[in-house]
Amino acid sequence: VSSRSAYSDLTSVPMSAGAPTWTYESAGLSPGDQLPYGLAKAESERAAMRIMPGRTTIVRPGLIIGPGDDTDRFTYWPVRIHRGGEVLAPGDGTDPIQIIDVRDFTDFMVRLAEDATMGQFNAVGPRTPRPISEMLYGIRAVTTAETTFTWVDREFLAGMGVRPYAEMPVWRPPTPGSEGFARFDLTPEVEAGLTFRPLAVTARDTLDYHFSRPESRQASLKAGLSAEREVEVLAAWHARRG
Repeated sequence: VSSRSAYSDLTSVPMSAGAPTWTYESAGLSPGDQLPYGLAKAESERAAMRIMPGRTTIVRPGLIIGPGDDTDRFTYWPVRIHRGGEVLAPGDGTDPIQIIDVRDFTDFMVRLAEDATMGQFNAVGPRTPRPISEMLYGIRAVTTAETTFTWVDREFLAGMGVRPYAEMPVWRPPTPGSEGFARFDLTPEVEAGLTFRPLAVTARDTLDYHFSRPESRQASLKAGLSAEREVEVLAAWHARRG
């Protein structure tokens, strides 16, 4: 199991498993240096291929989500939307999203192993990148919350210190250098057995998992904006727009 972070170049649209991965040279490092995450993943892939030439199956997942995820990097959104009210949403709603339910990911790994399918594959979804607006409205559909979304542009969020993929989980806008981050062509993966369960199932099961956790954990998400910080950013946005 590798990672989408193994890719050194995310400018291709669409991306594929043939895109270049990090090397010591492209990372500006030398053997013996402490390895950043992406280079460590890429070097691990090469080590496996050296040891088992022609007998490796390498899968590069993106953000792995669903019940059991302790990072809250997707969980933030179902929980926040379930709370209702005005929700700060990043960008203009069109930025693409590709993530993977942990159960779809592991099902794919099992199929590859059972079929002895060798090669390099990506594990993100859905097959056609989904705009973040579709993800947020899809999550809202599994709740009964009275929710509105206020879309706040990327430049304003940056000025307020709100970071993509951290305070705004899942979202990473296709800025120069990362155009292909959530634009993977998954034709080879689908042909090899990758499937995608409905977003509604993932969102509902994630909420059920969240509410099964201790109350102290429910009250302390590891990703996303705090309620107070969200109110602050929204107030600044509305004030700027008059």
